[in-house]
Amino acid sequence: MPTRDIFANLSPLDNRYWLSNEGPFEALSSRVSERAMLRSCARVEAALVQAHLARRGKADPALFSLLERAALDIDPAAVAAEEEKTRHNIRALVNVYQRALPSDLAPLVHLGATSADILDTARSLAIRSAVLEVVLPLLAKVDLELCRLAVDEAETPQVGRTHGQHAVPITFGFAMAEYASRLGQSLLRARELAGRLRGKLAGATGSYNALSMIYADPEDFEGEFLARLGLEPAPHSTQIVEPEPMLRLVLELDLSFGVMANVADDFRNLQRTEIGELHEAFGKDQVGSSTMPQKRNPWNSEHVKSLWKAFSPRAASFLLDQISEHQRDLTNSASERFLVDWLAGLTAAANRLLGVLRGIVPDRARMLSNLAMTGATLLAEPAYILLAESGRADAHEVVRRATLAVEKEGLGFGEALRREPGAFEAIARRLRSLGHDNADDFFSKPWRYNGRAAVKARKVGTEYRELVRGIAEGSGAS
Repeated sequence: MPTRDIFANLSPLDNRYWLSNEGPFEALSSRVSERAMLRSCARVEAALVQAHLARRGKADPALFSLLERAALDIDPAAVAAEEEKTRHNIRALVNVYQRALPSDLAPLVHLGATSADILDTARSLAIRSAVLEVVLPLLAKVDLELCRLAVDEAETPQVGRTHGQHAVPITFGFAMAEYASRLGQSLLRARELAGRLRGKLAGATGSYNALSMIYADPEDFEGEFLARLGLEPAPHSTQIVEPEPMLRLVLELDLSFGVMANVADDFRNLQRTEIGELHEAFGKDQVGSSTMPQKRNPWNSEHVKSLWKAFSPRAASFLLDQISEHQRDLTNSASERFLVDWLAGLTAAANRLLGVLRGIVPDRARMLSNLAMTGATLLAEPAYILLAESGRADAHEVVRRATLAVEKEGLGFGEALRREPGAFEAIARRLRSLGHDNADDFFSKPWRYNGRAAVKARKVGTEYRELVRGIAEGSGAS
């Protein structure tokens, strides 16, 4: 078969993004491409024949090996040609697979099954493999980089921001620990959900009519068949497997997509000229603008967010796929196929963000400079708390007036507090009880007021590093 020029493909996933994500995309392709899905279906058919043979006392390893080889060697082109005649994808697969087997085995292919038994079971196998072996290890590597930043930058002062305004000081590591925790929780949950995907062999309406003509206990046979594939039966099927296990997995992975987009968006904003607290790695021959040679744009972070905008909304169609009329209709047959595209978009975003994180350069001096921009009024909160603790019911108003005086008159914060009768002295006494002997020194170094930021950053970064390391190394599948 001639090789298609990738630049003739319609989807950007199959040209532009393939070139920039070749490793992860090759890994996905070997599990969920059209060829891989067809082989997965053939593998399910082989397991069904094996289960029938075992029930007949013919569990011959040589026969089982023959069945598996024939499934692996299934020719997609031959199946496509057969489908042109049958106008039915699974019947076409069955016909081609039967021709590859000895005549005494051919009648057992697809015996007692309906198309959805094969398709849904194969889909669970393929998606489970793609998620546990490709997607989650990549997400775990992203999380490990976030954990690294959380620990390495645990003490790096940074101004906290709420509503786009300077708030109280934090550390850069604390900001990264938030994402390490959120992404870590999501990927651990996704691993669990991937292990809960189910298969079926319940027939045309899920009521085991066909298998009841062969076995006295068709549900027991279903369990034996699925065990050969490492799956469990759905608690209750119609013609299709219950959609919720797959949907829960997709929605959890979509949450992880959103966390990565949030990281990317924060990084994009922190690279603004007027903020300048981060810088993406920039290649020596890289160009930021076609006309402005000085530009160094945060394009990788922007790219991650753009992929999220393009692919995350597709999860809405998977929600719609939850509904099928009566025992089954085909209104989900096209939309379900695009789950593979969605997985590829998620994978491309994760791979791009991994590169960003590995090359990101925090500008610690700029972070400290930006924090100092607001001055000691960043410490209005502790001043209010300490003054209230001293027994002043008007503490909030007193400190608010002091901040206005700083803003309007250019006073130092300590000087403005001294204008309020007894306020500075009361605050100083409370500070001494906490081990701060010099109140002026406390208010002159606002970056030291960061609560448990450094402690939390190290704790979260260390905890999730241990939790996800095995997944990143490919040993965390369950």
